Amino acid sequence: MKENNKHLTTSWGAPVGDNQNSMTAGYRGPTLIQDVHLIEKLAHFNRERVPERVVHAKGGGAHGYFEVTNDLTNYTKASFLSEVGKRTPLFIRFSTVAGENGSADTLRDPRGFAVKFYTDEGNYDIVGNNTPVFFIRDAIKFPDFIHTQKRDPKTHLKNPTAVWDFWSLSPESLHQVTILMSDRGIPATFRHMHGFGSHTFKWTNEAGEGVWIKYHFKTDQGVKNLTADVAEQLAGENPDYHIEDLQNAIKNGDFPSWTLYVQIMPLEDANTYRFDPFDVTKVWSQKDYPLIEVGKMVLNRNPENYFAEVEQATFSPGTLVPGIDVSPDKMLQGRLFAYGDAHRHRVGTNHQLLPINRPRVDVNHYQRDGAMRFDENGGGSTYYEPNSFGGPTETPEAKQATYPVQGTVDSVTYDHNDHYTQAGDLYRLMTDGEKTRLIENIVAAMKPVEKEEIKLRQIGHFYKADPDYGLRVAAGLGLQVPEEVKNK
Repeated sequence: MKENNKHLTTSWGAPVGDNQNSMTAGYRGPTLIQDVHLIEKLAHFNRERVPERVVHAKGGGAHGYFEVTNDLTNYTKASFLSEVGKRTPLFIRFSTVAGENGSADTLRDPRGFAVKFYTDEGNYDIVGNNTPVFFIRDAIKFPDFIHTQKRDPKTHLKNPTAVWDFWSLSPESLHQVTILMSDRGIPATFRHMHGFGSHTFKWTNEAGEGVWIKYHFKTDQGVKNLTADVAEQLAGENPDYHIEDLQNAIKNGDFPSWTLYVQIMPLEDANTYRFDPFDVTKVWSQKDYPLIEVGKMVLNRNPENYFAEVEQATFSPGTLVPGIDVSPDKMLQGRLFAYGDAHRHRVGTNHQLLPINRPRVDVNHYQRDGAMRFDENGGGSTYYEPNSFGGPTETPEAKQATYPVQGTVDSVTYDHNDHYTQAGDLYRLMTDGEKTRLIENIVAAMKPVEKEEIKLRQIGHFYKADPDYGLRVAAGLGLQVPEEVKNK
């Protein structure tokens, strides 16, 4: 007997556009890592017999909904954005980046801002931070960067020398370092910070027309931050301050909310814009590409069980739905693989079956077995494709949108290497008080660095962004800006 003919989906419930051909850069080009369906199939297959699991960093989360407030169907065919007033359930997880599970919530650190939308076309994840940029722009540097943020393998202590050595040798980090060391480096609560998708993504409409976009979640509670002294006091008095604040607010009916906006860039502008629009260490000027409202996110329900919901929640920028595609952002391209692979290792190859991650739509695919398979495992249905028995098949109209590529396969950097203009612009926008606190935070963080050459190299970056910036940091450290930097 033939099975009912169903649409083939990914493990997160989104329809598959092509299950016969992997994505390549042209007819004879190499296979692309952005083919998240291919990566998911191969990685799942590799783990069907050997389960792995690790612990995840500390964070807090909540349930809520997203409601569309503006018609943007001219730009995207994503179903959950298809009409004003449409509501989609969601789960959000906030976290510190470098801290361990028992670390204090109020440490100076970027905050993770990950949203899972349970849409009617499968799950869609926006996996960002509370900053619009990041420290690096190529995923090949990510393991090294995170090593510097974690504990020294010899001493098992945090290592400021490693942190500043890496940053001073990676000048693209300067923009994010400036944000981290500013007042924005320690949010007062999860509720009082913005969220960003950070990367550039592509929206595609029903006609196949595309635009580049960036996501901005603006907190409706207003931005509030903590001074270093208050943050240190709270770290000792209540290391779970942010998690507790979020739970108490929702428990008391003070539901936090954010307004989602996008910046929209015509595809052709990517070739002429003064900064590379796919470089995650840069922002797009809102004067050039104004914020356009999309909808409202509201958090109105606390988790019932921290481990089952917050700890086991898994997010990946590769969890996509039709109408939302990726860009050639090198950091994003690496994350498309790394995040899903981390979840298969930490939670298990069947993490998408857990209630917190399970889509609210039917899931039909040919993945079988693996550790902790706790559903019917496909029963006695056909377990391969293509087949002659009416199993799920692809939906061609759900294929990712195309974009042209050209050039020679090589390990190359971005064409644009201006790491100083935007960091300098940010510094010059600060008030005198904000500048003073920024300098104090940087000086305090750099004083333990063991090698003077590292301090001088980093001072040079600050000076190139703005001479006042570099001179004040140098003075705070009892050093001079190197003459070779001044004379350039």
